[in-house]
Amino acid sequence: MVSSVKKEVIYMQVIHKNHMEILWHDYAEAIDDIPITNAGIIEKSSVIGRTGLMLLSCGTGAWRVRQSMNTLAEQLGLTCTADIGLMSIEYTCFDGEECYSQSLCLTNTGVNTSKLNRLEQFINKFSSEGVYMTGEELHSHLDQIEKIHGLYSPTALGLAAALACGAFTFLLGGGPVEMFCAFAGAGIGNFVRCKLGKHHFTLFLCIFASVTSACLVYAGLFEVMKLILGVSEQHEAGYICSMLFIIPGFPFITSGIDLAKLDMRSGLERLTYAIIIITVATMTAWIMALILKLQPVDFLTLNLQVPVQILFRLAASFCGVFGFSVMFNSPRKLAATAGCIGAVANTLRLEMVDLANMPPAAAAFIGALVAGILASMIKNVAGFPRISVTVPSIVIMVPGLYLYRAIYNLGIMSLHTSAEWFAAAFMIILALPLGLIFARILTDKTFRYCT
Repeated sequence: MVSSVKKEVIYMQVIHKNHMEILWHDYAEAIDDIPITNAGIIEKSSVIGRTGLMLLSCGTGAWRVRQSMNTLAEQLGLTCTADIGLMSIEYTCFDGEECYSQSLCLTNTGVNTSKLNRLEQFINKFSSEGVYMTGEELHSHLDQIEKIHGLYSPTALGLAAALACGAFTFLLGGGPVEMFCAFAGAGIGNFVRCKLGKHHFTLFLCIFASVTSACLVYAGLFEVMKLILGVSEQHEAGYICSMLFIIPGFPFITSGIDLAKLDMRSGLERLTYAIIIITVATMTAWIMALILKLQPVDFLTLNLQVPVQILFRLAASFCGVFGFSVMFNSPRKLAATAGCIGAVANTLRLEMVDLANMPPAAAAFIGALVAGILASMIKNVAGFPRISVTVPSIVIMVPGLYLYRAIYNLGIMSLHTSAEWFAAAFMIILALPLGLIFARILTDKTFRYCT
């Protein structure tokens, strides 16, 4: 009996929440019979703040969150100012007589384009539907949107990562052996990450466990193939690709967009978050490489004819972007739309490097620019938020291989080689958000001004 009591106490200590829950309906239960436009400033502000916090939880940038909060505030007759970070919002609402300030914080962050799409629809319809609803009805509607967690099971997300990393392997120069091993490694690795994430394990543990699993599966399969099929040792190069599902492309890109709009707090916090993930992932992969005696050697040359190579790159780019988009919880239609854009933009980028000898960073800028322009052209037809199409379509361009090789060479004290890889990665990482930013400037007049 004592033992069971102790176990229960320990269990309660483990699951005790560090962030207290906000009881949103308490703001509205006293005025559940009048429209929100006739409610007080506290009730109105609760809807604005909660919507902003939910948008932030989807991974979208500060500029978009603030724009959405301002849209709701205007419809409710308020003026809203907000300071937005990666995981928190401090905002104040004014109505000419009173003001109300609140500080809100997330417990975790991630990417959920399906929830983002629903929130965009909620905001777009607020002027025609939301203003006639009570505060209780609005919070109940937001409850339904908040319940949109994952559209896919851990198994499906594992397959999505496997597809993305298998395609990524070909685009980086790998052949069938590397693609197969990376497919299996990435699938198991992301499955492990999703299972741990569902139980709310810490970020560092999720990264370490998933990258370790991916490397172990790749190395195990590779050893089996060496014994049975006699494949060359040089095929071990693809082990890096098996862990590229962990690369935080979404926060990398959105940090650049926020910095471009002078949202310094959000931009720097997102960049720091991305760097943390990159550092833990690449250090884990480096340690596993030392244990398993794997080295980041060059891929064997495939010797494909240019027309065949272009066709394969189009297909691989589509599969890669589709897989990454599914990992961002995009519906299949949205993932396919992003895949089509990514296939065109990424293949163009690769061919400019190979056929025109263009520097990789310049090609990345043009690829991102094309992706942004294409997304702007079809966003109204597709019916999806622009960011949920553009960012997945260029995530496949993030130089995860470069970053890993930089860390690997740093670890073995080959400083000159490490600096070269870091410099190349840094230039591409700078070019990608710049391409999207200039595409947005060209196609969206509201984004051109600092107002």
